[in-house]
Amino acid sequence: MTSLLRKDQLEVSLREEKKLIEDGRLKEENPIDLSEGFSKLCEACRRGDLKLCQEMIRDGANINARDGFDYSPLILASLCGHYEVVQLLLESGALCERDTFQGERCLYNALNNRIRNLLLSYDYSKSTDPLQPFAAHITSLLTRDIPHTSDLLVTTIGESFHLHKFILSARSPYFRKKLSAAPETTSWKIPTAIPPQAFGIAMRYVYLGEIPTDFGGGPGTGFTEDETLEGIAKISNHLEIQSLWDTVLQSDDRRLSRQRRTEEVDKGRSQLEAWFTDNIVKHKVIVDTEKADEVKWDSNNGIFADVLLRADQSIEQDSADNPQTDNLNTPPTRMTEGPLNGIPIGPASLPSRTSSRTRPPHKSTLFPAHRAMLLRSEFFLTMFSSGFREAQSTPHLQIIPIDCTPEVLEIVLAFLYTEKADFPLDIAVDVLFAADLLLIERLKQKAAVVISTLGNGTMAPASDLHIVGTERPSADPEEIDIYDVVRAGWLTRVPRLEEFGARYFAYRLENYIDEEDFAELIKESAGRIKGRQETDSIELLDDIRYYLSERFRLRFEDSGLEDMMADEVENGLEEGQKDERIEDEGVDVDGLEAKLEKAHLGDSDNGGVPHLEGTIRTLDGEIAGDEFASDAVNYQILLGKIDRLLEKLRLDA
Repeated sequence: MTSLLRKDQLEVSLREEKKLIEDGRLKEENPIDLSEGFSKLCEACRRGDLKLCQEMIRDGANINARDGFDYSPLILASLCGHYEVVQLLLESGALCERDTFQGERCLYNALNNRIRNLLLSYDYSKSTDPLQPFAAHITSLLTRDIPHTSDLLVTTIGESFHLHKFILSARSPYFRKKLSAAPETTSWKIPTAIPPQAFGIAMRYVYLGEIPTDFGGGPGTGFTEDETLEGIAKISNHLEIQSLWDTVLQSDDRRLSRQRRTEEVDKGRSQLEAWFTDNIVKHKVIVDTEKADEVKWDSNNGIFADVLLRADQSIEQDSADNPQTDNLNTPPTRMTEGPLNGIPIGPASLPSRTSSRTRPPHKSTLFPAHRAMLLRSEFFLTMFSSGFREAQSTPHLQIIPIDCTPEVLEIVLAFLYTEKADFPLDIAVDVLFAADLLLIERLKQKAAVVISTLGNGTMAPASDLHIVGTERPSADPEEIDIYDVVRAGWLTRVPRLEEFGARYFAYRLENYIDEEDFAELIKESAGRIKGRQETDSIELLDDIRYYLSERFRLRFEDSGLEDMMADEVENGLEEGQKDERIEDEGVDVDGLEAKLEKAHLGDSDNGGVPHLEGTIRTLDGEIAGDEFASDAVNYQILLGKIDRLLEKLRLDA
């Protein structure tokens, strides 16, 4: 049982920690950040601006920093009650550890139990190490037998290592130079003076695994522990990965080891990202679709690719990217043979030919890839583990067509190689479908986050909907098709998108309730229940009603207007009672009617429609005493429209 530190021991520990931070050896987990970008993130968390939060996170703002008042973005979002923002921050790696001051402070200040339970659901491994699944996959390649993906066999005394050239090249400068000079190399023998345990630890480090506390050696191994450590030092220098030896030296300090582990995984991800950009993206090939299957790419190639993925451009892309010109026919890609030059290197020279005025051919893009990384997709794991043709070894790389555009496929590959997924809102739905097709659950969730944050837009305040003379907020330049989003949520089984769609509709219901497309969507939602009975509800409408009540409840729940809604709106009021209520609220009814009459007589250019700047009206055009009264009436008006829609569709809900 670990004993508690005495006060003097704790003070010494804190002083040592502070000294390490000052020396730059230890990184402070919650540093103070006064930069403009971080200030914008904090302000967005206060207001609940999902879109701005996502943009700031994407731009690299430190979500675990503190502002000048010692508040982190997660504390601000929790304190202000913005559930969706809290969820976004946690999914992006925000810290909430119960045994830390900042973590307990965040939990204590959470506005409600819903947010508090969300915070508690994110333990340390989930909230502080978002790259863990990525690193775990890379490490698993050292011991994975099926499917076979290794292309380099390294042997030592009594032990063999099945390795991957592209990972070694990305992580070790020594291997990069050696394999660049001889890419056809398939085996390598370790000098007998190097203990197998030392080389195994080095390879585990290269493959983003944790360094074991027991370095091996001792009786029965042929090497002492000191000889194993000496071997690790030699390999670290030989492979030009000095950070391996530094990690071994600091293995006794738990916090330093954890920090170095995090830094090394992030460094490894960056190295693989550079490899992906310089080799995969750089060597993609664009050809005519009808000639795509004729491309021959040698299996022994300079970037160690073992499969080709093909994506065809859509007809819309072809029309936009290839306007009719005098030279429309694309020459074939020239191939070269051999282990080093098995990469298509450009168009072959052709004799001049008469220019054509016909429609340009469709284009396809071929991406070289490595099966070892594609295995992160359950789709490819099943394919390469089976007896299908795509799993067989051939002299030239197999071409596998993927049902998405080249732009989307590049995003998918970037995620598989780097765990990064940065893409604009306009293709987020396409990325969602591609991730669903390839069974990449984490990418599906990232696409859903992009749609539900960047697509959230500005939820117009209810007051803006009924003040005459107030213009509605202009549409977001990245406006999404909310109907497509809801249907995508149904098809891909992503509840987050279904909830987002319902909330989006609820906050803009007056703009959609009368559209035929909205009625059709309600019918589809009702039809999703097999053997639907009259007593069954409609899930989409249930959610819309919930968020509609949330929309108006935020404005009048604490204002004592619920009784007014029940007594005045549902039962109706006589005209005299309405006038009396308005007078009681300080409005000169006679003067207001005179102004309306004057506005009516003097506004001939407006078709005789009364217009009074700043007058508060309900959705049906009636004058309201104030914004709260208008909200109460508008809420009932929208509920009534829902009921009439159901009657029109002959649905009971």
